[in-house]
Amino acid sequence: MGKVSMAALILCVSLLALSTAVSIGEAAVVEHTFVVHEMNVTHLCNTTKIYVVNGQFPGPQIDVTDGDTVVVHVVNRLDHGLTIHWHGVRQLRSCWSDGAGFVTECPIPPGADHTYRFNLTGQVGTLWWHAHVTCLRATINGAFVIRPKDGTNYPFRRTTTPPAKDVPIVIGEWWQLDLVELDRRMADGNFDDNPLSATINGKLGDLSNCSGVPEESFVLDVERGETYLLRIINTALFSEYYFKVAGHTFTVVGADGNYLTPFETDMVTVAPGETIDVLMTADAPPAHYHMVALANQPPEPDPQIPVFVSRGLVRYAGVVRGGDNNGRVPVPPAAVPVMPDQHNTMPSYYFHGNLTGLAYPERHRVPMNVDERLFVTLGLGSLCRGGKKVCKRRRSEETIVVATMNNVSFHHPNTTSLLEVYYDSGNGTGVYTEDFPEKPPHPYNYTNRELIPPGPLEEVLEPTFKATKLRRFKYNTTVEIVFQSTALLQSDSNPMHLHGYDFFVLAQGLGNFDPKRDVAKFNYHNPQLRNTVQVPRTGWAAIRFVTDNPGMWYLHCHFEFHIVMGMATAFIVENGPTPETSLPPPPPEYKRCGANGLSQP
Repeated sequence: MGKVSMAALILCVSLLALSTAVSIGEAAVVEHTFVVHEMNVTHLCNTTKIYVVNGQFPGPQIDVTDGDTVVVHVVNRLDHGLTIHWHGVRQLRSCWSDGAGFVTECPIPPGADHTYRFNLTGQVGTLWWHAHVTCLRATINGAFVIRPKDGTNYPFRRTTTPPAKDVPIVIGEWWQLDLVELDRRMADGNFDDNPLSATINGKLGDLSNCSGVPEESFVLDVERGETYLLRIINTALFSEYYFKVAGHTFTVVGADGNYLTPFETDMVTVAPGETIDVLMTADAPPAHYHMVALANQPPEPDPQIPVFVSRGLVRYAGVVRGGDNNGRVPVPPAAVPVMPDQHNTMPSYYFHGNLTGLAYPERHRVPMNVDERLFVTLGLGSLCRGGKKVCKRRRSEETIVVATMNNVSFHHPNTTSLLEVYYDSGNGTGVYTEDFPEKPPHPYNYTNRELIPPGPLEEVLEPTFKATKLRRFKYNTTVEIVFQSTALLQSDSNPMHLHGYDFFVLAQGLGNFDPKRDVAKFNYHNPQLRNTVQVPRTGWAAIRFVTDNPGMWYLHCHFEFHIVMGMATAFIVENGPTPETSLPPPPPEYKRCGANGLSQP
């Protein structure tokens, strides 16, 4: 499509999005059209082809109210397929619109379109949307804001005045490498590629420069005394981020579309897939203040990546940088916040440990009787290249590094979707099996740092295999999962995301989970309710949920190299006893695999 016609199409799309919120009683149908296309953008002296929606990076924000129905028409103008996932949307009885590539649908082929339709009753807060095929979510993403039915009557308000403004803070990365090629390399076990910079709302910030010319920064203009609701979203492929604003503190009030017990902090930690809502009052002396997003990472001997940081600006109204002939006083250089060491991951552990839920009787009752328990180890492993049975391990060229859960590396289908297979046949019919293990095959000291190369302790533990192993649950089953991060081949944290559900985060800890000791730490009174849990580096996290949403639900780490390399599975939740507790047939707009010709990235 030529530049003129693409621009005209995007304009029409924008006008359509503005004009198609149709009221139905108290609720509305909010309709958008997403045109996915390529666009050339210049940063750091290089012009890079990126993939975007409606010419925007980040993409359009979806803004709705609890109870609304969302309809999004996706038009694919790329050379390969993609899906759009509505991250954190419960998709109650609408699993067909979850948008997980090859799990709930096949990718939308080049030149084709697809319509997603789903209802948002019972959800409020900050979620987000992103591409869910290959690494395209690095640039195909956007905020998804669900407002309460009574407008701005948030339960976390400290005064009678609502926040002066909602501000999305979308933390991401800038990649010069083509994202489809990046996906291919990671699938081959290569995780040595890195982005060039972090971004805040698509801006690299003035710490990045080319030939001495600083990159543009995101600027937040504020009025002294006003309070702002910052909706912080981590869309990055690789890193968890520390976020601070010099001279200011935050009141943390929400996460993953759920309210939290408010608490004060001067720094937010946000892992890939997570959203954190904070209130920031502009109560500092009028001036300019830098906001900073800094990626953390484990120290050596883990593989090291460059420092990724982006810097924005909080600018008070009426403050002018530099003096002039009218006698205005020069403004000093903008203050810079003091950030943690990038190799210190403990601030993340303490931040996530401080989060508790804002209790609501109708939603915040932790089920006390557990029907099924899983203990799931998260780590890396290796396969011999060329199908060989024996090869040299320890990151040799004879192996492909993969990611695992309970020593199984998930084999992603590429010709059909798991949901279609399950719906049509009720079983895997040669596509998948239902024997995802409830515990690792061989216990070991999961957090022994000597399992990180150069070893040699990891050599006997790293052999694994590829398989499409799922787990089936009956409707209304209470499931408890303890995720255990390991040090096998590397000691990273693991942000685990479950589609279709919110779950209670009962506890987290460092080291190996010990049920005799650690169950006593579980919070049954006011735990966080999340859709993504940050499992600490060489630590564990315990979650619990009830299988009240039938369908096929993807579970995976939100580090992109982990998901591409196989740290994933899917849960089958059977139908309940009534039509209201069962998955309905595919909606009319759903396109089955092969309906328009299957396109693989």
